[in-house]
Amino acid sequence: AQDHKRVGDGDSGANTGGMGAYAPAPIVTPELIQTVMKDVFHPAVEGLSRMGSPYQGVLYAGLMIVRSTPFVLEFNARFGDPETQVVLPLLQADLLDVIEAVVEHRLDQLAVKWHAQSAVCVVMTSKGYPGPYESGTTIHGLGDGAQETMVFHAGTKHQGANVVTAGGRVLGITGIGPDLATAREQAYHTVRKIRFDGCHFRSDIAHRALTAHLM
Repeated sequence: AQDHKRVGDGDSGANTGGMGAYAPAPIVTPELIQTVMKDVFHPAVEGLSRMGSPYQGVLYAGLMIVRSTPFVLEFNARFGDPETQVVLPLLQADLLDVIEAVVEHRLDQLAVKWHAQSAVCVVMTSKGYPGPYESGTTIHGLGDGAQETMVFHAGTKHQGANVVTAGGRVLGITGIGPDLATAREQAYHTVRKIRFDGCHFRSDIAHRALTAHLM
């Protein structure tokens, strides 16, 4: 998955927790996957085991790819956000089955398969994010989006009969389709149906990947 950290279009403005993501990322070739496994994940897991702390769980690597060479920025013992919102919708297996297999030391007996589709997530934020932001604004249109989308609530709460904003990153809208362009179209179709005062989102999520693909 590829995320977008800057708050504004064209990777402008302040860094955020993530304004959107897409998967699978075209930059990740089969050759790059092999390199990452060999040079990043295997040494990390084997090193932990040698230290007497064999690792079980999610090991999420934040990478920067420079001329086909991966550089590790961080490891997280959890899924990344908003990358999770584009990775897990493509998982064919039941996530609970995968987790139980890890806990019970039988992951090698489980075939973890993925849908041959793409997913694009667009994050909708409150006015002012990632700085001081407004909260308590009523959200409209939550049920009006495309069928091929999933709406993840990040900073919302119920206030009477309404759903209102309650955080900087308010919603993650994930579109799913047979290719990246279709998934992106689905996501933005739903984003434009949802309204709340001061709403902000980037209009160029996955644009660079689509441009590179067309070139």
